[in-house]
Amino acid sequence: MWDVGRDEVSVNRAVILAAGMGSRLKWLTQNQPKAMMRVQSEAAIVHVIRRLAGQGIRQIAINTFHHAEMLMEFLGHGEKWGVNLVFSQEQTLLNSGGGVRTALDCLHGEGAVLVHNADVLADINLRELAQYCPTHGCALALVANPVHHLQGDFALQGSRVFAEGQPRYTFTGVSIWDEMMLRDYAANTAFSLLEPIRDCMAKGVCGGLRHRGQWFDIGRPKNLMQAHRHWRG
Repeated sequence: MWDVGRDEVSVNRAVILAAGMGSRLKWLTQNQPKAMMRVQSEAAIVHVIRRLAGQGIRQIAINTFHHAEMLMEFLGHGEKWGVNLVFSQEQTLLNSGGGVRTALDCLHGEGAVLVHNADVLADINLRELAQYCPTHGCALALVANPVHHLQGDFALQGSRVFAEGQPRYTFTGVSIWDEMMLRDYAANTAFSLLEPIRDCMAKGVCGGLRHRGQWFDIGRPKNLMQAHRHWRG
């Protein structure tokens, strides 16, 4: 394993990104947030919350925009899953990076924080992923490139992630961050999470782990149907 130069990293806080419009799902998200899309009779975001709770995460901030009130009323404060849910309500969309940075201010404590897309279902071992997160950096969970994204996103060499090179893998939408890296960016400002990811790569503090288990990005109708058939929640 890449020596990240720190003691074992523990993660008990998370940001779930749930503000997106779900435009690729068309009519399925016109009257509800994408995070409430049903997978095997349960909302996608509930699958995510259960998974996080099962791995020791108790504080979760969720960013909201599209049908925000519906999502907040549906989830409540998280007691039924043994977690504490708080909501970061965006007045304008802040993109993935701005959404994470702004939601971070809703969480108590300090240290590492998980970032998880609400429309991603995966059985990633978060404790293992956390060990690849260096000081003032991040760790990305990566998968073999799906058919709709054969070029991949990043190169993984050993346990370090680079913008260029081989072999290439696809970012899962699940990552762990040193909080101080994210706090270098301004809250309530729109920017992509790719900006701090690229910054980490440039500084040599972007770790990565290839995930070989389940992973479904349900942002496309075809992938949503696959998750209905094959997800083992």
